[in-house]
Amino acid sequence: MRKSLSAHRMLKLGLGLAVLNGSALPALAHEALLTAQSADSLSFVDLDTMKESGRISVTGKPAGIALSPDKKTAYITAPDSQDLVEVDAISRTVKRRLHLGGGPLGIAAHPTRPEVYVADWYTHEIHIIDTTKLAVIGDIKVGDSPSGLAVTPNGKLLLSADRDSDAVSIVEVATRKVLASVPVGKRPFGITIDDRGTRAYTANVKSDDVSVIDIAARKVVGSVPTGRRPYAVALAQGRGFVTDQYGGTVTVFDQATLAPVKRIDTCDHAEGIEADAQEKNVYVSCWGEDVLLRIDAQKLLVTGKAAVADGPRAFGTFLR
Repeated sequence: MRKSLSAHRMLKLGLGLAVLNGSALPALAHEALLTAQSADSLSFVDLDTMKESGRISVTGKPAGIALSPDKKTAYITAPDSQDLVEVDAISRTVKRRLHLGGGPLGIAAHPTRPEVYVADWYTHEIHIIDTTKLAVIGDIKVGDSPSGLAVTPNGKLLLSADRDSDAVSIVEVATRKVLASVPVGKRPFGITIDDRGTRAYTANVKSDDVSVIDIAARKVVGSVPTGRRPYAVALAQGRGFVTDQYGGTVTVFDQATLAPVKRIDTCDHAEGIEADAQEKNVYVSCWGEDVLLRIDAQKLLVTGKAAVADGPRAFGTFLR
């Protein structure tokens, strides 16, 4: 019998999700949805005021999060209950749950297909979920302990950071075939693809660096040193922003040259990170301090802080 991925083990690995009742919001509200693993809940943060505007209960120690293309629905992995949880982001209610078993962790949504992809830490595969039925319609074997997932903007490729294989799997979405396994740094966790779909960036937990992958060439073309235990990567203003989980910092580098730019002091256990659509600000969830930080992507300064539920991780895409 396969054991579940316990909340305690999730915390040790470097992972996270988060209730106030809130009223319905416009379809494209300027907000963040933060999974708070310790609190078994999901926090909603108004990014204009930098204040928590609501919470809902999401049991199962939720960790990963992805948003539908229209930003109206959130898909959340709950490793302890081994579920995928579907949340209506407008009404702020849990709509459906799908039991997956194993250790669901990283998650990504397809930009046009009604599909989400869930990385299973224990079975070393990616579950393909039809979101119309909320049902598993296929599985793809990848490397060991897949963590972060990302889909290219054109929807043709799915990339998986295979943590215990020290590699990234490149999967063709149409055929569900693994096209390549690209060696990267040690223990890749978060993975991010640029807007052009040409490069991918993995945060390598064990080697304290970011690997830069040329997706078409299927090879690493550079690396960037980071602080301790890099967790995830965001891109904005021609720069990369990396949460250094054990360093309490965000490492900033130039995307063109891969040269270091700055290391910003942030918080205890900086983890989930994402830039807004305008690339004006970068938002960081702080598991150790139960806050969401806002960083000015141009000035490279922390400009705001919002208190949220216990243990925010926001591993994936969480801004709408």
